[in-house]
This record gives sequence, C-alpha cells and structure tokens, in this order.
Amino acid sequence: MIQSIYNRVQEEGIVPVVEIEDVNQSVSLATALLKGGIHCVEITFRTKQAANAIKLIKERYPDMLVAAGTVLSIEQVDEAVKAGADFIVSPGFNETVVHYCMEHKINIIPGCSCPSDLEKAISLRLSVVKFFPAEAAGGINAIKAMAAPYRTLSFMPTGGINLDNLNNYLSFDRVIACGGSWIASKDLLRHNAFDEIEKNAREAVHKMIGFELAHVGINAQDVQEARSIANFFEQIFGFTAKENPSSIFSDSYVETLKSPYLGKKGHIAIAVNSVERAKAYLINKGILFNEESTVIRDDGKIQAVYFKDQIGGFAIHLVRNSNLR
Repeated sequence: MIQSIYNRVQEEGIVPVVEIEDVNQSVSLATALLKGGIHCVEITFRTKQAANAIKLIKERYPDMLVAAGTVLSIEQVDEAVKAGADFIVSPGFNETVVHYCMEHKINIIPGCSCPSDLEKAISLRLSVVKFFPAEAAGGINAIKAMAAPYRTLSFMPTGGINLDNLNNYLSFDRVIACGGSWIASKDLLRHNAFDEIEKNAREAVHKMIGFELAHVGINAQDVQEARSIANFFEQIFGFTAKENPSSIFSDSYVETLKSPYLGKKGHIAIAVNSVERAKAYLINKGILFNEESTVIRDDGKIQAVYFKDQIGGFAIHLVRNSNLR
C-alpha cells in the first residue's frame, strides 16, 4: 500500500463501512461523515450502486478517502478504480484479486483471519490486512496472538465493532483503524437520518480520541517560586509534589514550570489516546500547531505538542494519555 494512503487510514482510525442502495444518498452520506469529523468511508460492492456512489463522492469531495469494500472479482476492482476509489478492501484473501491489484499497483487491504492468509500477505510484501469478521474470529485477543509471530503486519479489524469495543482494538498499536457499519447503518440510510449519522460519527471520533483535561500549567518566574507554589498545593490540598528537571507536578493536577514558558497565563494540557489522530482531527478543524514544540517518544510516537495560538491567554497542548503505554 502506498505509504500516504496507509498513513491517512491510520490517522483516521475509523472507517465507516456503508452499503448504498440509493445512489442519490451518496453525497449526503459523505457530508454527514465529514461534518462529524470522519474523512474516510468504505462503500461496499454489496449493491449495484457501489461504483456510482464512489464516483459521486469523489467528484464532490476529492480529498475524502474512499475505499471500495467487499470486492470479490477483478471486474469489481476495475469498476472501483474507474470510479475513483483510493483503495480496495476484500473480505477474504482472494488470490486472483490480490495478485491483480499488486500487478497493477492498486492499493488493497485483503481480508485475513488465519495464519495461512497472513503468510500469503507477507509473501506479497503487504503491510496491512483486514481482520474479518473481527469479533466472530476471536476479537482483539486473536489479533494480538497472530500479530506476535507476524511482526511486519498491521491490522484493520472489521465485523462486530461498535462504540463500546472500538478502543479495545485501537489501543493495540498494530491496529491501524477499525471498520464499522454502526455509524451509517442500513436502517439510518433507509430513513435518511443524516443528522444521526453525523452524530454517530462525531461520537465515534471523540470516543476514539478520548479528549479529557490532563492538568493545568502555571508559569513560575524561577525555581524558588515554583517550589513555593507546589508546596502550597501540597499543604492545602494534599497534592503530592514531584519535581522534574523543568517543572514540578502536584499529583497529576497542576504542573508548575520552573521558568516562564508558552502561554501568557500558563498552559492547559488535554490528554488524548493518540496525539497523531487527535492532531489530524484538529487540523481538519482549522487548528494550527507549533511543530517546534513536538515531543517524540522513543517508539517514534508523539508524546505532546502545543497549539500555535493561545486560548484566553493559555497555551494549549495535547499529551498522550498517561494510562496508555
């Protein structure tokens, strides 16, 4: 898979899987997903309208990432590509379809649910596979078990995933995204419930990212003032002071900087499950980032990054949830 497509799927984290019966709903569906914060959709070839739906969505929203799903034949691959699909998703490891896509440099995520299929994927130097049907095939525990010996593969589980178990999958770093039909179900489409689809999309994105207040930061003028402030919080509220080279934390609630840093009044830290996904989501909302403030972990993931602009005199930064590895 072309790296840029792979990266975009991973940043999105959620791929709504949609079955379109009425092609006239295509653009309204895409609009609802985009308003809800999702910029990716998989249109399944379970209906005759799939290719037309893909074409209409790509014409209206050329930057939206559109996959063709449930692709079972070379003919469907050609239809999907002609319509503008960015990549192909198949429910199983159809060797004819996979080889055709590889030969024609067409991005594909084939379905795999057993070691034999994973080894076929590795032999073709694929880096991402679909794990389907996810819940019925053993869920996240099965993925973790199979990921252990096959270290070059990442997974996009689909099937039985919903708002309640979404983060069980996404918390595993070998899962790049989850596919799911609950966001834009057939019943919602049947009733033209695009407001509900938008609501489901927004709810899913917020669940995935997990925005929550991490701590408030205070800019002290020097070390002595920082220690005095931390001592106050410990004596009055019982917040235990823990000193670091550049700051002092009062439990996890307040961080007092030993010298003035970003933010006229201090800073506010927002914890997220994935800084990368949160950042991509917020960029689409128009938020600019101070790239020079980015802190990278040893594993290459972003630990923290500041917004470019202050809010009410406070610098805002994202930070990876401390409960996650």
